[in-house]
Amino acid sequence: MACPLALGPVSPLPVAKTPQEPIVRPNIDWFPSYKVYKDRVDRLAALNLDRPTTVPQGWPTQIDAERAWSGSDFKSEDDYVVQLNPEDVAEIEAGLAHFKALPGNLGPDDVNQKTFPLPTVGSRLIDVAKTVHNGRGFAVLRGLQPDKYSNFDNILVYLGVTSYIAETRGMQDFDGRMILHIQAVVEDVKKHGSMPNSPYVARAQPFHTDLCDILSLYALDVAAYGGESFLASSAKIYNEIARTRPDVLHVLASDDWPFDEFWNGEYHTRPILHLFGPHGPGFQFSRRPLTGAHFSPHHPDVPAMTEAQAEALDMVYFLAKEHAVEIALRKGDIEIFNNFAMLHARSSFSDDETARRHMLRLWLRNDDLQWPTPRPLERLSWECYGDNAYRQNAIWDIERSPPELRVKHRRASCA
Repeated sequence: MACPLALGPVSPLPVAKTPQEPIVRPNIDWFPSYKVYKDRVDRLAALNLDRPTTVPQGWPTQIDAERAWSGSDFKSEDDYVVQLNPEDVAEIEAGLAHFKALPGNLGPDDVNQKTFPLPTVGSRLIDVAKTVHNGRGFAVLRGLQPDKYSNFDNILVYLGVTSYIAETRGMQDFDGRMILHIQAVVEDVKKHGSMPNSPYVARAQPFHTDLCDILSLYALDVAAYGGESFLASSAKIYNEIARTRPDVLHVLASDDWPFDEFWNGEYHTRPILHLFGPHGPGFQFSRRPLTGAHFSPHHPDVPAMTEAQAEALDMVYFLAKEHAVEIALRKGDIEIFNNFAMLHARSSFSDDETARRHMLRLWLRNDDLQWPTPRPLERLSWECYGDNAYRQNAIWDIERSPPELRVKHRRASCA
């Protein structure tokens, strides 16, 4: 059945009909096969279909912006790493001390630019905000030493620093969680027999977006092996498709992509490529609701995507893979990027007794620099940032996020 509106006075999503006939799904996996993709491209080309030869009306033929980069454009990590020197770190620690000395029983929700003053570093972080929103789209802050701080203080430091980049925080699940601990604390379904969500396993993640405006990760620790972060420019992907296969843009921008809600056959439909006002095209999708996965199969009532959609989805993936920049995060790094301007992925990883990957994730928004929300994404925006009932009881997990909440509850993780 089509998924009803979950929250708030936002525009309805397209109404989808419950399929009546047995569904035949395309041969497409959560982690795509290049051979399967190329075979599909050749098979569809052989049909000699009447495909559009120009981009959709009102869409740009190319995105001419700093965010239209390929990973090979970066000579070294110095091109995007913002190094915090000892004086910068001392100022951040002074901001932490200032916050903790304020009267009242203050907590994470109370951290902002006024309560966490950074008189010198703050101006540099505001420049990072401009880079994330209007420049290349991402940055890595380097120089913090998380082992110096308690779990609670690490969260306060993280919130204090990022408040100068994007101060509004998004809700990350329907229990009201405002921060997520990304750790491999549940074995993969092949060993465990349950269906844990991706933040709680060590498997690789294919290119996708989250549901936020700005995504940030703070590396409390890194894996013994693997766990590299990959970012790909949505503008570069768009430009390549517009140049070589403009017909695919029509498919990506159509409003009939079936997103599985993974709850009793409910689903909704919308595009995966959107226009973000003057900033132009950007993606918003995760593969799992579209393809299903071995650990998260489709309900039989959820419609199948078309062969053309399967081709388009894998085209985006392989272009992202071709043009991505690989980032090996270090302990203490804060990675922050524009979720609408980037696709991101992660390699698999292994922990040992001396190194266990642990990331803190925030979903953020800068109210002054935010990109306009496309109409099909208004519900998702409301769920993350709106003044809704779930957000009234904000939860800040200090030690870790309980993985069972991601397994047993309907859409417990908005990701």
